[in-house]
Amino acid sequence: MSLWQMLQLGGGTVIALLFLSTISLAVIIERVILYYQGSRTRRETFMLDIADQIRRGNTPKAKELCNNTNTPFARVVGVGLGLRGSASGVIDNAMERQITIETIKLERRIAIIGTIGSTAVYIGLFGTVLGIIRAFQDIAQQGAGGMAVVINGIAEALICTAVGLCVAVPAVIAYNYCQSRIERFLMDMDLAASETLDLITGSRE
Repeated sequence: MSLWQMLQLGGGTVIALLFLSTISLAVIIERVILYYQGSRTRRETFMLDIADQIRRGNTPKAKELCNNTNTPFARVVGVGLGLRGSASGVIDNAMERQITIETIKLERRIAIIGTIGSTAVYIGLFGTVLGIIRAFQDIAQQGAGGMAVVINGIAEALICTAVGLCVAVPAVIAYNYCQSRIERFLMDMDLAASETLDLITGSRE
């Protein structure tokens, strides 16, 4: 069955679902690219380089590493190094604020995916109900006539159900993927902040 035939049978419900699918796909691609760019550098390797520069007393080089590394935990470390010399509580609070800022960036637009994933099935179900109603209307108007009378209504119902599932399932999978990646980023930021604070306070002793 061609896309045009699906649109003819599914009507407005399928059009709405295809529109939601396009939005969902665009957000998924944008988020996957963002998460990939932010995870190309391993926290363990990065923090070893930062610790080496701090032990050498080369804080500017450590800040340069943070500026040249496109990942959330590097920006958190950069904030901490920028306040080196301040009280440990001030540094810790500043890094916590940066973690919050980075988390907001990571979570941006994933609510759209979650909403589409949770509602697409119900939109498809709505189209299914409309298709069944149409089938009964055809029976009422034309009387007995076998499957030929109700075939369009049944086809509309089945297509709406199928399209709704095809939109919802990938969106739910993508939403869960995004949540797991955000948790990993958050863990890396927390660990990086703790390690940075230890490095700064340890270098003062």
